[in-house]
Amino acid sequence: MVATPAGSAAQLAPRTDSLARPLAPAFPMPPDSVAQRQRRLRWLLGGSAVGYGVIYTGLTTSWYTGERAPLRWFNDWPEWKQLDKAGHFWGAFQISRGAVDMLRWAGLSEKKSVWYGSFVGFAIQSPLELLDGRDPAYGASASDLAANFLGSSALLAQQLAWHEVRIMPKWSFHRTRYAQQRPNVLGSTVPERWLKDYNGQTYWLCTDVGAFLKPGNRWPRWLQPAVGYGGEDLVYNDAATNAAAGLRPYRQYYLSLDVDLRRIPTRSPLLKKVFYTLSIFHLPAPALEFNGRNGFRFHGLYL
Repeated sequence: MVATPAGSAAQLAPRTDSLARPLAPAFPMPPDSVAQRQRRLRWLLGGSAVGYGVIYTGLTTSWYTGERAPLRWFNDWPEWKQLDKAGHFWGAFQISRGAVDMLRWAGLSEKKSVWYGSFVGFAIQSPLELLDGRDPAYGASASDLAANFLGSSALLAQQLAWHEVRIMPKWSFHRTRYAQQRPNVLGSTVPERWLKDYNGQTYWLCTDVGAFLKPGNRWPRWLQPAVGYGGEDLVYNDAATNAAAGLRPYRQYYLSLDVDLRRIPTRSPLLKKVFYTLSIFHLPAPALEFNGRNGFRFHGLYL
């Protein structure tokens, strides 16, 4: 056996600080008995069913007209500069992410947790197309279903490839003046505007750069580059109506940074869960915007 110099061993040893290690799960699986794990799974399934019922009821009262019509399909791909599709992707991804981690916590095997949990987002969001399809103001959308599927598939692909999320879709929102022009569609209250006013929504992809670099790299894992997508002047989906109102819908692209809250060191189980939940949002930060109308624009603090 050849002795290894102490200096060489130190160089080969991986970093052990909390920002370089793989993330500890926000919902760690306790070393319980089979019966206790089964009980956790029952509680998880029951709680999810109740939560879905609450969300379903909230959407039926805040989003839809209340009228019902025969199921119909509608091609809404050209509308809202596809920001609604980005919302479907983000929602399916984040629901699936939570489902995978909660199934791990409930005691399912890694394989079952990843495969079953990854498509929970698709399974939960897609039935809402029935509500769209029976509302006279909307219609079921094949592209919405495709965005749901892609969101869940993106989570599955990362879990299979890396056993973790390295590219995180996130969402941010700021209030705009456009909702006042068409409150019945863009929202009359703040919660409704979160859902409906696409002018105030920005969708991001934040990358854990350090995970792709060689071990021992000095990239701070809590700091993530972020690219964003948004739009403005999105009030009507008819060119003539927009022109009459002085509106010219356009796309916006952003380059910014984000903080991965999950990387903040804490021993508090509660804070870990809070940071895990808040990690679906892009935090306010400086951002460089580009759009086809005004070119480049710098935001000292973009919401």
